Amino acid sequence: MKITLPGSKETLPVGKILCIGRNYAKHAAEMQSDVPGEPMVFLKPSTAIVRSGGVVVLPKQSKDVHHEVELVAVIGKGGRNIPEDEALHHVSAYAAGLDMTARDIQSKAKANRHPWSVAKGFDTFAPLGPLTPADQVGDPQQMEVSVTVNEETRQNGRTADMIFSVAYLVHYTSTIFTLEPGDLIYTGTPDGVGPVEDGDVAEARVSGCAPLRVRMSRELD
Repeated sequence: MKITLPGSKETLPVGKILCIGRNYAKHAAEMQSDVPGEPMVFLKPSTAIVRSGGVVVLPKQSKDVHHEVELVAVIGKGGRNIPEDEALHHVSAYAAGLDMTARDIQSKAKANRHPWSVAKGFDTFAPLGPLTPADQVGDPQQMEVSVTVNEETRQNGRTADMIFSVAYLVHYTSTIFTLEPGDLIYTGTPDGVGPVEDGDVAEARVSGCAPLRVRMSRELD
């Protein structure tokens, strides 16, 4: 999967998909989990990307796939150990995204103290909306994020309620991974996550960005 960064004609392969868990206190509460003291980072493969207008495949291994709407920060300028006060200069675009989660598989993994990679990493489990240049969006901590399923609002939150800001997430992840152009940071989801079924249509919105619209389709046995 490739993306074109704003202001560039060059297409880049999607790099690392860095996802942040429990970055909204109410979501942590609904998952019966503690609020983390530092960002909880997990990764998805680039094959999890599907663009707006595409199809999210509900895998046969799971009977309980959930939507999680997120603001996505797109890295345009790489770096390591990026200072927090310079971090947003490394973000070239923002987008609406969905972190699809096989909740039944995740719950089993948690119970066994296993990683979440399978629950989060199926093909098409990281829908990504159109990219909007960062300078057209403004303050990433003053955005509304929401998702509807079949035109019914399921999640509605504000990035002001993030535990860790976008700038801090760019800084923090760069102390672990060298960030590169084409990397994506899925910044966490507000409360209200829930299941999707075969044929459902989800529309994710982030204020200032174009909407993301995808259809769910059950994988056949």
